[in-house]
Amino acid sequence: MPISANDTKRKSWLSVPENSDFPIQNIPFGVFLTKENIVTVGTRIGDYAIDLGALQQMNYFSGIELTDDMFMQDTLNDFISDGKKTWRLVRNRIADIFDEQNPQLRDNDKHKDIIIFNIDDVEMQLPVLIGDYTDFYSSKEHAINMGKMFRTEENALLPNWSHMPIAYHGRSSTIIPSGIPVHRPLGQSLPHGEETPVIGPSRSIDFELETAFITTDANIMGEMIPISEAEDYIFGMVMLNDWTSRDILKWEYLPLGPFLSKNFATSISPWIVTMDALEPFKVPGPKQVPSPLPYLQQKGKHSFDIHLEAAIQPENGTENVVSKSNFKHLYWTMNQQLTHHASSGCRINSGDMMGSGAISGANKENYGSMLELTWGGKNPIKLNDGTERKFINDYDTVIMKGFCKNSQVRIGFGELCSQLLPPFVRK
Repeated sequence: MPISANDTKRKSWLSVPENSDFPIQNIPFGVFLTKENIVTVGTRIGDYAIDLGALQQMNYFSGIELTDDMFMQDTLNDFISDGKKTWRLVRNRIADIFDEQNPQLRDNDKHKDIIIFNIDDVEMQLPVLIGDYTDFYSSKEHAINMGKMFRTEENALLPNWSHMPIAYHGRSSTIIPSGIPVHRPLGQSLPHGEETPVIGPSRSIDFELETAFITTDANIMGEMIPISEAEDYIFGMVMLNDWTSRDILKWEYLPLGPFLSKNFATSISPWIVTMDALEPFKVPGPKQVPSPLPYLQQKGKHSFDIHLEAAIQPENGTENVVSKSNFKHLYWTMNQQLTHHASSGCRINSGDMMGSGAISGANKENYGSMLELTWGGKNPIKLNDGTERKFINDYDTVIMKGFCKNSQVRIGFGELCSQLLPPFVRK
């Protein structure tokens, strides 16, 4: 089935600002709360949020097999479970409805008043009920930087890293959408030069510049997912800020890896950009040496040219872009991550989320975390208000952005904004 929604000649009768992340060729999916406190599944064009539940009630999806309440829910899980054919049919239909040549909704003011909202008048929600969350460690440059800091340059990469996508299982209960603040966590750490740990607020809160992908139901327990089929089970992508406490992590991570240092908060952007929308921006990934085992081997274009950036905005200050990276730097592709994840027979369900790990490039300005950018705090970053940062201060806001762009169209994720607050105080 062709992806007619990607037609770069198509224009919408809704106005779209220049350089918007959300032209009619994007059509992401999310969940929002209206002024009337109604939760609905929606999409976005320009600065307008579109109520897909209302569209469905008014029969704009006639001819597409959907359950009666498909878009009148508070998550996208059921829609994602319907699979790639349904995703494409719905996205193509939305593009047709909002095409400037289609008068069906364009000239129906009564319907438009019910279906279309200004983006500032809705409150974005978590788009899916995330049952399981896995965070990978798939940027070679990031892994090498971490190895250099905590081991030696000769032993920067552990022996298994180049043979399989490394990951850990994260905590889904504290995954939050953009706009929800994060409290500085308490935890155990071992102060420099001391032999006894202490409990207290983390002193070194960091961001990790990541993306994540959302899956559909992919297998039954015990079943592998062939690498050639993996992409069919990926619904779309979001931006992800993997908040990390570096001092808690340093003390706890041996022998089993991250625990409290990462489970206090993970922030994601609220609009899921579909793989169909990202299709025009496919590029080859880095050359993999040694060649992966046969179950992970793939040829062709399986990465994406997605520009990424992270900024710090002090309280009452302006944005300071501190990192510019690109998704195409990622060594292990999403297909390889998903295939490896299921190679043990682990079930993959609708709404599962898989983070990329911090995405770093070869140069300092491409590093995807403060730990790398300041090299463990040794080289603080100077902000435009004259203050310095080794890590994130209380009341700083971390802002992440991601977008693809060619000569014809720009497809983006919108902003992921999260403010760091002091430790939570129980009333």
